[in-house]
Amino acid sequence: MMWTVPEALTLTEEQRRTLSSWVSARNTPQKVVFRVRIVLLAAQGKANSQIAQELGTSRPSVILWRRRFEQGGTAALTEDAPGRGRKATISAARVKQIVEATLHTKPPAATHWSVRTMARAQGVSPATVQRIWDAHGLEPHRVRTFKMSRDKQFQEKLTDVVGLYMNPPDKALVLCVDEKSQIQALNRTQPGLPMKKGRCGAMTHDYKRNGTTTLFAALNVLEGKVIGECMARHRHQEFLKFLRRLDRELPAHLDLHLIVDNYGTHKKPEVKAWLAKHPRFHFHFIPTSSSWLNLVERWFRELTEKRIRRGNFYSVEELIAAIEEYMQQNNRQPKPFLWTASVEKILEKINRCKVILETVH
Repeated sequence: MMWTVPEALTLTEEQRRTLSSWVSARNTPQKVVFRVRIVLLAAQGKANSQIAQELGTSRPSVILWRRRFEQGGTAALTEDAPGRGRKATISAARVKQIVEATLHTKPPAATHWSVRTMARAQGVSPATVQRIWDAHGLEPHRVRTFKMSRDKQFQEKLTDVVGLYMNPPDKALVLCVDEKSQIQALNRTQPGLPMKKGRCGAMTHDYKRNGTTTLFAALNVLEGKVIGECMARHRHQEFLKFLRRLDRELPAHLDLHLIVDNYGTHKKPEVKAWLAKHPRFHFHFIPTSSSWLNLVERWFRELTEKRIRRGNFYSVEELIAAIEEYMQQNNRQPKPFLWTASVEKILEKINRCKVILETVH
């Protein structure tokens, strides 16, 4: 019998991109990949029998998934018809029981459940527990840190700082100022192993300490450039020295709005007296326990990740040279951090967190 060759399936560019990404993705279910391959071959104008032969399936299966795609688009390839597929071997009540146990109980002599301890406790397989956790977004092995600010002037300080980010004053510079203290010059006890195919780079877990330094830094919010200086100690004397440098290097006709934290060095009487004699300096204090509000902390993270953490330093001088080199490179190609969160969104998120804390405790 001669089969009539059907017309090639018509795919939009968006559909073609979606299907191609599903085929190349490592976590796409194989049954979905199989159906996508049928559609892509059909879009090339190949006959159903030829597609069936290439994919090792039957001609009716090819016709079925062609028709499903024509009727429902890409979404139809991810869905099974009602009543098809393997039947559930665990009831909804049992699933709920495992979810509730994960959320509200702890195993004996441990802080959190693992797949295997939960499987033993519930009398199911570890694979079943893993599927249930994946379906409900549960990851008992992971934990994040947080801290709620108890500053009585939290909203006022938040509004002040966010206002500087989103609506900076005219004829002024906004600077995020802070100190990264106790930066250690660490020297690994053995040479590291280079990265190679199939293996990441490696370095020893132990090291020799060769001293520390403190980096005083001011991030220009508008440009992304940084003025920084490494000093041996972290006192108000060093902070005043850094303020004098800012006064010398930044245009004299501009007011300077400095976003700083509540560290005692920034509030010393000597610092207040100096500020009184230099009225173009304006301090804006972030709320307590809110270092995330100071953008220079974000820059410090970049410095740590890209230049310090994997570095090998035989002396403090070598560490300081590396930091200064990173700052010079940053200032040659500055990339400012753009603040987008409004005061209202931040307060809404904090209020949700407070409700959760009050409910739990």
